Amino acid sequence: MIPRTDADELTEQPRIPLSRRRVLRAAVRLADRDGLDSLTMRRLAQEVGVEAMSLYHHVANKDAVFDGLVEVVLGEIMAAVEEVEAPSPDEDWQGALRARILAAREVLLRHRWAPRVLETRASTSPIFIAHVDHIVALLRAGGFSYELAHRALHVLGSRALGFTQELFQPDDAQSTDAAAAAMMEQMAEQFPNLVGMLADAVHDDPDGTLGFCDDQFEFEFALDLILEGLERRRTAGS
Repeated sequence: MIPRTDADELTEQPRIPLSRRRVLRAAVRLADRDGLDSLTMRRLAQEVGVEAMSLYHHVANKDAVFDGLVEVVLGEIMAAVEEVEAPSPDEDWQGALRARILAAREVLLRHRWAPRVLETRASTSPIFIAHVDHIVALLRAGGFSYELAHRALHVLGSRALGFTQELFQPDDAQSTDAAAAAMMEQMAEQFPNLVGMLADAVHDDPDGTLGFCDDQFEFEFALDLILEGLERRRTAGS
């Protein structure tokens, strides 16, 4: 047996104990790198370097992992929203809310799979409820009645978290340009107006998207329309 030396002890890396936080962070990393569909318990176990059975001490099943993903992403959103530089809502509620929503969107641009998970789980999360409470507080500081704040939440919808659910979205929102062109060619005769509009709207999006026709310009354009309309209602007292 070769005796251990002081150098061996110095270079040996301590084993990081498995925890729920470590498992969820690995799940986020795996989804970021390989997509949400790659996230299985077996792949997740490989990501953290353990047997799959070891995961069940920290997450009960895949649904629990997805709940945890929402927890992690919403936590990042809350941190981003709290740290963003924004005007005081009692002086400029539109600027304050706009800055916070765009900060939330920046988080989702790092985790492009997140909208798929948030759409099914966010509303039951205490962190999501806290996020909505902050938005209501901001609107109230900006002069909104509770009634108009309620309506504003309905109008904002998923934009409050930095993404939109589009009216028209192909089954594969990440389809290639060739596939999109083929789809439009097939639809052209039956739906000429829609295809003409989509063909006109095709453009390069170097920053990527969070969904079909949800690039940064379109997102901000729609958000500004909403904020301007709400301001008109606020000043009209309705």
